[in-house]
Amino acid sequence: MSRLGHAPAALRRAVRDRDWIVIRRARPGDADAVARLAELADRPTPRPPLLLAEADGRLVAALSVASGDLVADPFVATQDVSALLRLRADQLDAAA
Repeated sequence: MSRLGHAPAALRRAVRDRDWIVIRRARPGDADAVARLAELADRPTPRPPLLLAEADGRLVAALSVASGDLVADPFVATQDVSALLRLRADQLDAAA
């Protein structure tokens, strides 16, 4: 079974066109990149802790685990990685 075996079919179809996607926790060194992403999206920087989505080597979205606020690059299609961020946040919440 693939890693996306439990994800909705539409999400699996969307992400298979990307070369690679990384979902990870933000580190202190990510603060400037997240601030730039929020500025680009014309949104406030989400408050930590954050999960980040990188698609094909580029930071494209950040999700506050605390508030659920999401910022995403408005110039990149991010619906798929945003859904993955929310899915991972739900998994982490269920495991807590």
